[in-house]
Amino acid sequence: MAQSKRAVVIGGGIGGLTAAAALHQSGWEVTVLERAPSLEPVGAAISLAPNSLRALDVIGLGDEIRDLAAWQGDGGVRTPSGRWLSRTDADAVAARFGGPLVLLHRATLINSLAALLPSGAVRTGVAATVTDPGDSDRPARVATSDDEMEADLVVAADGIRSGVRPVLFPDHPGTVYSGFTTWRMVLPVPGAEFASHESWGRGRIWGSHPLKDGRVYAYAAAITPAAERAPDDEKAELLRRYGDWHDPIPAILAAARPEDVLRHDVHHIAEALPAYHRGRVALVGDAAHAMPPMLGQGGNQAIEDAVVLAHHCGDLAAYTAARLPRTTALARQAVKVARLNLMTGRAATVVRNTTLAGLSKVAPALFLRSFEAIADWGPPQQPYASRQTPAGKQLRRTPREGRLHRTR
Repeated sequence: MAQSKRAVVIGGGIGGLTAAAALHQSGWEVTVLERAPSLEPVGAAISLAPNSLRALDVIGLGDEIRDLAAWQGDGGVRTPSGRWLSRTDADAVAARFGGPLVLLHRATLINSLAALLPSGAVRTGVAATVTDPGDSDRPARVATSDDEMEADLVVAADGIRSGVRPVLFPDHPGTVYSGFTTWRMVLPVPGAEFASHESWGRGRIWGSHPLKDGRVYAYAAAITPAAERAPDDEKAELLRRYGDWHDPIPAILAAARPEDVLRHDVHHIAEALPAYHRGRVALVGDAAHAMPPMLGQGGNQAIEDAVVLAHHCGDLAAYTAARLPRTTALARQAVKVARLNLMTGRAATVVRNTTLAGLSKVAPALFLRSFEAIADWGPPQQPYASRQTPAGKQLRRTPREGRLHRTR
């Protein structure tokens, strides 16, 4: 019997666990090394679009996650006073792209992914580094505080502050500060009933979204100096910045405790890496292409990376060729959207809002078309569940990384 190949995954987040599950299902012996003492995820919630749900179909998890979809009816963009600038219909999104947008707590997704792995595959409280990326003639080597491991493949899913990235590409400048900070929280808000929305002010945004379990996911972003923190606590900071915005924002803030609020400065990779691999080591997720969160695609792209990597695990150059152009384009688009969302000039903000409101009325389909290049993606291998839209239009795959198109 042929000996199974061994993969070591550095990082037990969404990208790392998805890669581990996909490789395990392909017959690899997989070990996940996570430096944190548990798989408790960093962050609050995550939005999964049809593209990443199709990727999860590859490992048999897509339908389980689709069942958690909570967004029903209208959502859209509002001003701080509550005026709607644009409306988006959940049914129209699902019909156009063959599936819903699903918002869920990161812990739910982490637990579902970890459950796909055999007992003992995940080792927590273990920091790891690549000591030798290997090549076609020798395995890669990964060192921990206790031992050194050899691997036929190393998946570096160690996040935005990746320790593996500078080992592979020491001349790359790394990440840069995006110019803004974010706050996030998931909490119960008694009596809160509202349409999912994002509200845009001057240099500030706020988002409120109901979850399937009855809780509310809320986030905010604002232009701030790097490393700035509130003089008292972050709930008080949010009250100062958003306390007079429209309902349900005051109710959400009233329900929050200071310890519910997570704050993180946003960094991104401005200069694309020359490749997403070296030797037998492949980068996935934020380690490869950290981007601002305005497209909601950071975790989605990590999931895509993972299933494409499992498909091309015998040819990492093909993995880079499949993933680098798409993720680089999305990262650049996310930077542009962040500038639009967080513009600070009064006149420019008026023009932005007027344009958005006008387009929403005269050409609402433009908003769906702008999402096409993101949500139409499909995995480079079958099976995946979303092969037919609710409207009955068949989906076909082009040879290039599974891009989906509709046939008449």
